[in-house]
Amino acid sequence: MKESQEEEKEEEKEEEKEEEKEEEKEEEKEEEKEEEKEEEKEEEKEEEKEEEKEEEKEEEKEEEKEEEKEEEKEEEKEEEKEEKNGNKDKELIININKETLNINVKLEH
Repeated sequence: MKESQEEEKEEEKEEEKEEEKEEEKEEEKEEEKEEEKEEEKEEEKEEEKEEEKEEEKEEEKEEEKEEEKEEEKEEEKEEEKEEKNGNKDKELIININKETLNINVKLEH
């Protein structure tokens, strides 16, 4: 009887050890899953940061394009002003030449 009781106790101990091992394995699996989740979260954060950087770059490009357009408009306005001023100068010269011709014609008569 004693032997069978001792054997039973030994078997129980072995079973408990096996159960503990299984529990440890399960815990390890859970920990691994948690670690994977954390890693995924970190990767997502990194991706979001990269996307934000890309968006900022795009916005900067757009702003630069707008600034270039504004500069071009300003340059066109300046060119128009210069052209108008040039035309006024030409008109003045033409008028002066006409006056000079008129004076010359009057002097000849």
